[in-house]
Amino acid sequence: MKKNILVISGSPRKGGNSDLLCDRLMEGAQSVGHQTEKIYIRDKKINYCTGCGNCFNKRLCSQKDDMAEVLEKMIDANVIVMATPVYFYTLNAQMKTLIDRCCARYTEINGKEFCFIMTAADGNKNSLERTLESFRGFTDCLDGAIEKGVIYGTGVWQKGEVKGKTVMEEAYRMGASL
Repeated sequence: MKKNILVISGSPRKGGNSDLLCDRLMEGAQSVGHQTEKIYIRDKKINYCTGCGNCFNKRLCSQKDDMAEVLEKMIDANVIVMATPVYFYTLNAQMKTLIDRCCARYTEINGKEFCFIMTAADGNKNSLERTLESFRGFTDCLDGAIEKGVIYGTGVWQKGEVKGKTVMEEAYRMGASL
């Protein structure tokens, strides 16, 4: 079955390590006929949640920015891939802001498959568990969310350092397996 795969890149650097892993996963997914789209959070205007409560009362966010478009794409996708560089052992601010702003329509992001991509300078995979738990905290709030896989891009700091590492092939295989 052909799937609609939405890749959300939290990388502030085009061509950064997590961004390159997104591209490789997309190549794998496309190789088996899936439709893919990548959203760069850095290219979107997504404001912080203000806690106004409008989303609870009216199921609509009071802010007028790009988040409504992103949410619509998340709701329409079969698979959502979320990628972040790891800053101080957790999600970067761009990804966390996007997650927080899902509040208005999170109940419509149901029955989705999720993949997570994380990159860090730290070479120890176990050091990324806090970041993974942050992603899982989000998907725990979604009905029927299914975790399909996790990519750990460890030991990469400089832009493009992930190239040539085995994790690039892991990302391709994960995309092809969706």
